[in-house]
Amino acid sequence: MATPSFESARTRKMLVDAAISEMELAKARREYVSADDVEAVWSDVFANAKARLLSIPSTLAPMLRGQTDLATIKDILEKAVHDCLEELSSYEPRIDIAPRDDSGDEGGGAELDFDTPPAAATKRKRVGRPRKAAKF
Repeated sequence: MATPSFESARTRKMLVDAAISEMELAKARREYVSADDVEAVWSDVFANAKARLLSIPSTLAPMLRGQTDLATIKDILEKAVHDCLEELSSYEPRIDIAPRDDSGDEGGGAELDFDTPPAAATKRKRVGRPRKAAKF
């Protein structure tokens, strides 16, 4: 009969194994995204937003050069900000999912295809010219 400490250790191990299996299944179903992939997408989004926002002054400077009416200046600035926000709202970030690596606890992962039948067993057959007979 097993000791209580052995039983509790065994139970903990089974729970951990089940959690790991569920995480692997979530990866395969693409329900899990690695932190590296999320970071890459958000970096792309923020880099694009920064570039777009920093382009506003150089775009507006020629338009505002001779303006003296505050209402006109305000309208030009508001239109530029709204155009920028509209462009950013329709921005589609570049999403490159990292290739699957079974070495770490995080990693994008290629989608697994469970509908594909297993490959047929290969026949081990020599390929190429036959070997010359050895001379004695």
